[in-house]
Amino acid sequence: MSLALYGHPFSSYTQKVLIALYENDTPFQFRNLGPDTPEHAAEWLRHWPLGKFPLLLDGERAVVETSIIIEYLQLQHAGPVSLLPADAMQALDVRFMDRFFDLHVMSPVQHAVAMALTGDPGKAEDGRAQARQKLELAYAWLETQLPDRYWACGAQFSLADCAAAPSLFYADWTHPISDAHPLLRGYRARLLARPSFARAVDEARPYRVLFPLGAPDRD
Repeated sequence: MSLALYGHPFSSYTQKVLIALYENDTPFQFRNLGPDTPEHAAEWLRHWPLGKFPLLLDGERAVVETSIIIEYLQLQHAGPVSLLPADAMQALDVRFMDRFFDLHVMSPVQHAVAMALTGDPGKAEDGRAQARQKLELAYAWLETQLPDRYWACGAQFSLADCAAAPSLFYADWTHPISDAHPLLRGYRARLLARPSFARAVDEARPYRVLFPLGAPDRD
């Protein structure tokens, strides 16, 4: 098998790539990065010493950064589900929404998580307060974009939805999406029902205890 993905099932960015792989039933080997698999970590760092995951290995070609990995898969291992439109302007919209979910939804969550991991209660509360403020702004903006959209950019599931699914999943754990944003709540529910993401969520269930803000008893 030529494709191998290095990552962790509970990682939002690993899930983002897993969704793309599952959408097209792309054959690959998952190489979990954890204390029980030091050989995977050594190979991962050999290909990407910056120490960020996920990493896709295609033979000896290493591909990093989630959006690039998904575009690479579309170019080199295309399947029936196209995650980036052929039309250049439509593709630009998809890429923008992909960046929005990574930068304006997932990044505040990661900041709150990082502050909680310091073990300092003051830093943890400050981090979560900052995340709440930024996420509420993101939620409000997304609510204005979703009328007449089933997925992030319209009728077709895309790269943007691969980014949105884990971002909104963990964001809602960090700062729940309120009833003031019914379209966004509905969109998150549709993402959870998508078989590719539902599979990723199920595979990550054993690791929920790792969420430092406390995983809710739902989803």
